[in-house]
Amino acid sequence: MTIPSAHDVAVAAERRAAARLLLSHPLVSSSGPHADVFPLVRRHAEWLRKRFQQVLGYRLVVDSSYARLFKAGLGPRAGHQLLRSTGTPFTPRTYACLALALSVLVTAPEQMLLSQLVADVRAAAADAQVELEETGRAAGKRTLVAALRQLVEWGVLVETHGRVAALAQETEGEALITVDRELARAIVAGPLAQSRDGADLVRRAADPGFGGARTYVRRMLVETPVVHLDELTDAERDWLRTRQRREAQAFFELLGLETEIRAEGVALVDPEDELTDLRFPGTGTVAQAALLLLDRLVERLRPTGSGTASTGTLVVGVAVPDGLVDEVLAGLVAEYGGRSGWQRGYLEDPGALRDAVLGLLARMRLLAPAGPVRAEGHGVPEGYEELPPGRQVTDVRGARPGGGGWVLLAAAARYATRVTVRSGGAHREDHDVQQELPI
Repeated sequence: MTIPSAHDVAVAAERRAAARLLLSHPLVSSSGPHADVFPLVRRHAEWLRKRFQQVLGYRLVVDSSYARLFKAGLGPRAGHQLLRSTGTPFTPRTYACLALALSVLVTAPEQMLLSQLVADVRAAAADAQVELEETGRAAGKRTLVAALRQLVEWGVLVETHGRVAALAQETEGEALITVDRELARAIVAGPLAQSRDGADLVRRAADPGFGGARTYVRRMLVETPVVHLDELTDAERDWLRTRQRREAQAFFELLGLETEIRAEGVALVDPEDELTDLRFPGTGTVAQAALLLLDRLVERLRPTGSGTASTGTLVVGVAVPDGLVDEVLAGLVAEYGGRSGWQRGYLEDPGALRDAVLGLLARMRLLAPAGPVRAEGHGVPEGYEELPPGRQVTDVRGARPGGGGWVLLAAAARYATRVTVRSGGAHREDHDVQQELPI
C-alpha cells in the first residue's frame, strides 16, 4: 500500500474544500462572501469539472470572476426553498418576480436606476400577463424587493448608491445599481427552452439522462437529508444495494461525508455540519416545536421492530391519525409556548404554526404527505431505466401508507428521546436521556 505524500494530502484537502463549497453554494464569485476559497476552485477547476460530471452529472463553469455549478432537480416536492430576509419562504409570486427581473437583466446596461429596473420588470410582467401586485400596492412592492434582494445576495446586482429596499418606501426611493449580466445569465439551470410549462420543467430537470439510476441515486443522497427505499425505483434500489459500500468511500473522499445505512434507507452525514441549507434541531419557535412534535409522534406511532412490522414487511412510514398533529401542538403550546418565549404570532395562530412545523419536517424528510412515491412510478421519466430480468430487490410495496394525511417516516426515530434507568446500587439510580439511532 502506497502512503500518500504530504503534497497529495494537501491537494486532496484543497479539492475537497472546493467541492464542498460548490455543493453548498453553487454560485461563487471572486468578490462574494466565499472569495477566500474561490482561488481553490480556479486552481482545481478541471478536476472539479470532471468529478462533478462523473459522479453527479452536474455541469461546472469556472470563469475568471465566478464559478457556477449547474445542479439538476430531483422531481416534484424535492425543491430547495428560497427565503425572504424574515425567514418566510418565497411565494409563487416572488419567484415570478425573480424570473421577470432576470429576463430584464440579461440585456440590461451595466448601470441603471432602480426606478428604471422596476419599470422594465413591470413591462415584462405586462407582456407575460403576470400581475405583480398581490393584495395591494405595498404588498406588491415588498414582493419585488424580496426578489431583488436575492439578486443582490447572488451578486447579480450591486447596490452602488442606495438600496433596493428603497422601493418599499412610501415615496419609492431611488438607487443606482450595477448589473453583472454574465451572472444573470448563469442563474437559471433548468432546460427552459425545451419545457412546455412549470411541471414539465420540473420533470425535465430531474431527468438524470445517460447516468440513469446511478446518477439519480447519487444526487438524492447528496441533496437530501435521507433517502428512504420507496423513494427509489426498482433499478435504483438494485444499484444502491450493490454499490452502497463503494459509494460510501467515494463520497467520503470527494466531500468528507459519512454514510449511514439502515434497513429503510441511506443517509449521508457531514461531521463538520456545514453542507446543509437547513439545520435541525435548531433554534426558534418552529424548530423547537417541530422537535417536540416529532418526539411525541414517534412515541405514539413507532412501529414494532427495527424497520419491519410484526409481519416481517419493510416499514418506511406510518400514518399520522387525523387531528393528532393539532392535538399535540396545542399541548406543546400550552406547556412550552409561554415559558420558552415562542413567537406571539405563532401562539395566536395555531394554523400558521402547524403549517410551518409540517413544512420544516417535510423538508427534513421526517414527515411526508401521503401519496404516490417514486417506487410506484411517480415522477419517473418516460423510457427510464428498468430492472434487468431476474434481479431481485427489496420489496417496498406498502412500506408507507397511501391515501391522504401525513406519514411519519422512519428517519424520525433519530430525533426521539428515551429515558434509560440504570441501577447504581441499593440507593442510587442513573437516568440517561438518549437519542434513538437514525432510521
